Amino acid sequence: MSSPAVSVRSLSDCAVGDELPESIVPITRALIVAGALATRDFQDVHHDAVQAVERGSKDIFMNILTTNGLVGQFVSAWAGPAATVRRIKVRLGAPNYPGDDMHLSGTVSGKDGDTVEVTVRGRNSLGDHVKGTVTVAYESSGAR
Repeated sequence: MSSPAVSVRSLSDCAVGDELPESIVPITRALIVAGALATRDFQDVHHDAVQAVERGSKDIFMNILTTNGLVGQFVSAWAGPAATVRRIKVRLGAPNYPGDDMHLSGTVSGKDGDTVEVTVRGRNSLGDHVKGTVTVAYESSGAR
């Protein structure tokens, strides 16, 4: 996964309307299988191509927990070490199949006190794979 070039280091460094640098995630068979296993999702559609096809899919596909992790990492890398992810709320669309890329993008859509909301989108060659919001909170006054 390519990392954002610039990361926000404090709450004052971001404003509503700021765009996050795009990140491109190569969707590999290994990423799909490892993500499913790491999240204890043993559904065959995430690791067995024959079973996935028999169930109507063109191949194995990424599970939602792996997508959540990639979205959270994307926003965390941008927000910097002073921020903590408080909430991830996403909806899935087109599947992430092996051999494609997911292009993650985001925009600061809200700022309230010590929290920032980022609207995120992950698209692949089939369309939008994921859309949603991530809320991050910044530590106040340097105390953790």
